[in-house]
Amino acid sequence: MSGRFAANTEVSVEKSRAEIEGLIVRYGATHTAFMSAPGRAVICFEAKGRRIMFELPLPDKSEHKFTYWRPGNGYKEAERPPEKAHAAWEQACRQRWRALALVIKAKLEAVESGITTFEKEFYAHIVLPGGMSVYDATKDNVEVAYKTGQITPLLPDYSKDVH
Repeated sequence: MSGRFAANTEVSVEKSRAEIEGLIVRYGATHTAFMSAPGRAVICFEAKGRRIMFELPLPDKSEHKFTYWRPGNGYKEAERPPEKAHAAWEQACRQRWRALALVIKAKLEAVESGITTFEKEFYAHIVLPGGMSVYDATKDNVEVAYKTGQITPLLPDYSKDVH
């Protein structure tokens, strides 16, 4: 786990979540929602006339890196006791929430400081009508453009259908 931002943080998931909510409200969010499901958390908010969504992938408790470790010389793995495995998993969750708090704070501060605009900074996370993010709606077009050197239209050309 070493080398990652907040790898050894003691800040709880709840505190990071509350910090994120406070940040987005302080920077103008009018609506907020926090949801969770196995393996992920979703943070949604509305600000500057846009609906924004971040999906935070969370680790699976049964991952090998949580259930096993290398004691002593580091060559032979040993199974972790359940309470130690749970503690390792919780640490990974805390790290991800801290990283997300940092990302959101940096984006909002960059906007507030005039370095960039809200739309530019949150573009990939804007939710379109129908629930899809701008990133999900356009990622295939970007891939095609890089592979072929041609840009595909974001929307179909309906002008040909007009009689």
